[in-house]
Amino acid sequence: MPGALDGIRILDFTQMMLGPYGTQLLADLGADVIKVERLDGEWERGLEMMGDLVAGESAAFLAMNRNKRSVAVDLKSPAVRDALLKLGATCDVVVENFRPGVLDRMGLGYEDLKAVKPDIIYCSGSGWGQDTVFAKEGRPGQDLLIQAMSGLAAAGGRAGDPPTPAGTSIVDASTALCLANGILAALLARARHGIGQRVEVDLYSTAIALQCQEISAIVNQGQEWERSRAGIGQAWLSAPFGVYRAADGWIAIAMAPVAKVAETLGVTGLDGLDAWTDRDEIKDRLETVTAGRTAGELVEVLLGAGLWCARVRSTREAVDELREQGHDLIVEVDHPNAGKLELIGCPIRLSETPWQLRQAPPLVGEHTDEVLGEVLSATEIAALRQAEVAR
Repeated sequence: MPGALDGIRILDFTQMMLGPYGTQLLADLGADVIKVERLDGEWERGLEMMGDLVAGESAAFLAMNRNKRSVAVDLKSPAVRDALLKLGATCDVVVENFRPGVLDRMGLGYEDLKAVKPDIIYCSGSGWGQDTVFAKEGRPGQDLLIQAMSGLAAAGGRAGDPPTPAGTSIVDASTALCLANGILAALLARARHGIGQRVEVDLYSTAIALQCQEISAIVNQGQEWERSRAGIGQAWLSAPFGVYRAADGWIAIAMAPVAKVAETLGVTGLDGLDAWTDRDEIKDRLETVTAGRTAGELVEVLLGAGLWCARVRSTREAVDELREQGHDLIVEVDHPNAGKLELIGCPIRLSETPWQLRQAPPLVGEHTDEVLGEVLSATEIAALRQAEVAR
């Protein structure tokens, strides 16, 4: 069965999460993604997760690089540049997330690729954009730093606590989705209008866009939010929204009328309290009751009353349940070094062109001969190896 993106070829210079997660989504949907790495491999291959690696590879790298072919080369070599331009001429898309201007200086920028492939789609991901003040200052663009600068971190946690960033690289992941979406839009534009173009995404713009509803309230209502002392789930929402202690854990209660929640739980004395201005007091009083009942009991009674709630579970609990259910979001792949690996599959489901697991995350330079052999002779590849600019 064909993939939705069969026939699309992508030259991928990205690293970390912003690029690789986005290009993996495209690879899952059928694109031929050629991952260009430095001779010792992408930096993230050595990133320890929880202080450890998986058979010498980062769990993070393994999570975001399946269905790709790896070419390991020295980008500073003129001979490598020429080979990659030849390869780029056979591609539909080029993706990179170096600091602005790095690939231009290497002769692999948008204009360089456009010269060999006029309708190329050239996507750049960055921390701060290509021409912004922060980009020109050379500031490092990393998820935590972007959460800090954009206001996201300051919105998490309780009043008086330190700012609390998200529990995962939420800006990286969201920008990766924007990257994939932008590339798909550009591919459609090329199919309909015959044009290539440059696509740009950046972490800071995504972090601001993620707060579109909150910023709308701030700028249009003329208000500033403050974090809740009692831990209302989001700084700009009213009670009872938040996480509540149960006798054996925690539950989350989403949008719901205070009066109905109080009636369902048998909480009295809330008459006259305002869901916004008195949100801390309301949450405190509700929690005195929830803390005496199990999470299962609370979820049963609240759901039974038509109120939105859920038990707070660990990531492992959620994954174990998916595995037990035989859910297709949990996939298994054979890795040449790590053996059997469990990975999270593609969350996009297409009825006629479903995603496919074709290949494990590649070893460094695993496909150098295979890929470069499509544009270079065996003698030329051997010369690159002899010059120690290809692996």
